[in-house]
Amino acid sequence: MIWLTWRQHRRQALYTAVALVALAAIMLPTGLSMHHSFTGTGLASCMASLGTAQITSGTARVSSDCQALSQQFSNQYNSLTFVGILFVILPVFVGIFLGAPLVAREVEHGTHRFVWTQGVSRRHWALVKFALLGAVTLVLAAAYALGMSWWFGPLVTNGGGRLGPVSFDVQGVVPIGYTLFAVSLGIFAGSVSRKVLPAMGVTLVGYAAVRVLIETFARPSYLSPLTATIPVTGDQQFNSASGAWIYAQGVVNGDGKLVLPGGAVNCGPNLKGNATASGVPSGTNPCGNGLVNQGFGPAPFSNWMRYQPGSRFWAFQGIETGIFLALTAILLYLAIRRIRRIA
Repeated sequence: MIWLTWRQHRRQALYTAVALVALAAIMLPTGLSMHHSFTGTGLASCMASLGTAQITSGTARVSSDCQALSQQFSNQYNSLTFVGILFVILPVFVGIFLGAPLVAREVEHGTHRFVWTQGVSRRHWALVKFALLGAVTLVLAAAYALGMSWWFGPLVTNGGGRLGPVSFDVQGVVPIGYTLFAVSLGIFAGSVSRKVLPAMGVTLVGYAAVRVLIETFARPSYLSPLTATIPVTGDQQFNSASGAWIYAQGVVNGDGKLVLPGGAVNCGPNLKGNATASGVPSGTNPCGNGLVNQGFGPAPFSNWMRYQPGSRFWAFQGIETGIFLALTAILLYLAIRRIRRIA
């Protein structure tokens, strides 16, 4: 069975190896260039000096030089983020071209009749096929995840953290869960449709639907978000380098009511000036009694944020990977049941 499986799928293995080489040819030079710029310009040390605390004092604010370095790096490399978006969809192609034909091609060509009459039970045939394909997929996905974590590192550190939609999806261990799920979905779709092209279509649509549902509705609820407030009159601010996933932010009044959604005010401890402000109505001085006079409620005012801290990255990774591994196991179980019913 092992030799037969290899003979049947060696062409797919060759194509996969060629695709990996092409991927490495893109990632290696661009990744080395990004890492060299990130460390060589001093941006890495600037970002490291901020730490990961959600609230920092005025002494830890990004200097104008560090902001200039960050902007320079963004101008040079942020276009590569779109390449990262393309990498997000790679797991589904593994499911389409490796998983979907596994059962569907055998049934569509009628070769399953020969295989299942040679002393090999359907269950044994399915388990060997699934195990070999799963092992290959696991190795490929692990290599892909490690490579992307390294490649995306500077962009993530400079761009706000690893919990962002694209950053989260291509780093850590979730790419392994995504890829195994895509393959199992392709296998199940092939066992139901018994034709290769419909199985590929179902795999593509099903994978996209599940990923969107998980990312939109499930992921934000894995753990309860935290809240943080800081007075607008102090020397504290929210740390832009903490890597937090921000759900909502704004300015709250003394009653705890959100009066400036998406806004932020930093007056400084002496209330004499408007250091920085956003989301404030035109012509309003947000410092002193400016917001009170505009009818935004009683003082004191505070900047408010609801967020997931960047330190929860691995907890979120573990939860989401577990979800997709559970879906993988369910789909493979259902696929075996379908195979046992094929005439």
